Amino acid sequence: MSLRINDVAPDFSAETTQGTIRFHDWIGDGWAILFSHPKDFTPVCTTELGYMAGIEDKFASRNCKIIGLSIDPVENHARWAKDIEETQGHLPRYPMIGDTDLAVAKLYNMLPAEESGSSEGRTAATNATVRSVFVIGPDKRIKLMMTYPMTTGRNFDEILRALDSMQLTAKYKVATPVNWKQGEDVIIAGSVSDEEARTLFPQGWEAPKPYLRIVRYP
Repeated sequence: MSLRINDVAPDFSAETTQGTIRFHDWIGDGWAILFSHPKDFTPVCTTELGYMAGIEDKFASRNCKIIGLSIDPVENHARWAKDIEETQGHLPRYPMIGDTDLAVAKLYNMLPAEESGSSEGRTAATNATVRSVFVIGPDKRIKLMMTYPMTTGRNFDEILRALDSMQLTAKYKVATPVNWKQGEDVIIAGSVSDEEARTLFPQGWEAPKPYLRIVRYP
């Protein structure tokens, strides 16, 4: 199944380091980030999960939960977490899914093209889940998807930045420009007429072009 932005995120049950979850129930009425990593006890993944552990509170302050996934068993996740804390300075306290039967990985297209479809004989170099990220909104729909190759660690600050944008634009009829950061000026959404904009933004706006209407951060 090919997933697209605004599709309902597939629901599933899975074993995690914090017990069995039903994904939609676990999300609740907030936001969630589901991200996969290729393999436990590998270098790039260790840095990624440690960094996420260090900024988990920033996601929590935005009413957003985070959950990791690989095809390793939950027991491996728990042992590896000690290495992550020792080398990265942060212990992952968010749940990590042990997707040993590849059910969730297949559901979310987290496997590379050459994937054999079997969990047998998997290594960090072959048949591993790619570095996928899914941001899911309170309506359980997919708001963002990102996929990185195995050799490239992700920029989770960018995912936090994107979350700020998505939460802002879900509340106001605005869009965010290139490299936007929280607190910076925004753009009036193209779907908003000038007449409606005068009501929504009585302070006015700058418009270097009719279609480019810049307003202060709401």
